[in-house]
Amino acid sequence: MVPGNKTQISEFILLGFSEESALQSIIFGFFLSMYLITVFGNLLIIQAVNSNPHLHTPMYFFLSNLSFVDICFISTTIPKMLVNIQTQNKVISYEDCFTQIYFFLLFVQLDDFLLTVMSYDRYVAICHPLHYTVIMNARLCALLILVSWMIGALNSLLQTLLALRLSFCTVLEIPHFFCEFKEVIQLACSDTFLNKTMMYFAVGLLGGGPFAGICYSYSRIVSSIHRISSAQGKYKAFSTCASHLSVVSLFYCTVLGVYFTPAVTQNSHSSVTASVMYTVVTPMLNPFIYSLRNKDIKRALRKFFRMATILEPIVLRQKKC
Repeated sequence: MVPGNKTQISEFILLGFSEESALQSIIFGFFLSMYLITVFGNLLIIQAVNSNPHLHTPMYFFLSNLSFVDICFISTTIPKMLVNIQTQNKVISYEDCFTQIYFFLLFVQLDDFLLTVMSYDRYVAICHPLHYTVIMNARLCALLILVSWMIGALNSLLQTLLALRLSFCTVLEIPHFFCEFKEVIQLACSDTFLNKTMMYFAVGLLGGGPFAGICYSYSRIVSSIHRISSAQGKYKAFSTCASHLSVVSLFYCTVLGVYFTPAVTQNSHSSVTASVMYTVVTPMLNPFIYSLRNKDIKRALRKFFRMATILEPIVLRQKKC
């Protein structure tokens, strides 16, 4: 096959989930609902944390950052898919596709890093409770967030620039609902050895490294919980980690399922399903799993809605005057 000129490529085709027109309205309604729930739920968490001084702690600081990243994460892919379904047009431009790749890689890495930082926060809180406020000071928390953004941005830029050098031929159909990095690389008709090497290296280093850190943190947490004498104390300590651990399991299992799927199954629906789990379902579950089971967040949300109820009539009266 003779490589094509990448400068002649102007667009890709996103095949999405189904070719049947009867299912498009169902898919549109389903993902629109999930998108709105995700955005609204995570915005509530951010508002609750920022408006309540009692929640200005490292744990809730990281939680609000995770909520912000999850909003950006799902906004990278779902709005374009909804527009394509509504307009019955599956085209995405070359520039938009690689822009989507950059931000998708950025936010998926930030999700990964924030989950790791949150596990470290729980490790310090349970294993070193007397030194928690000294270790998890405001400077360290801000530094952890800043380093996460810097590493994520640099790696995303590197991966995207390497992909931009590829040449694409006539087959430009992406068997996905967004420009998934692995799928786009497989469409290239030029040599992709460097791209695949860097992709798996990044997954191993920036995915495996944080995962190892999470495993180490939880091994120490389990050891500390085991030494607690009372059953109530054990339950209280474990309950602060159970939600985080469940999301970590869901996130890593689906991501690994996508990036380590054998090439022979690359066109199956399993990759798309796994992508939906960590790009849509996990961000949507974040407010429920992390926060709505938390008494402090519940109290902050009740206070927020109570204040909104009180202020609404006052604002309306002022407008009438």
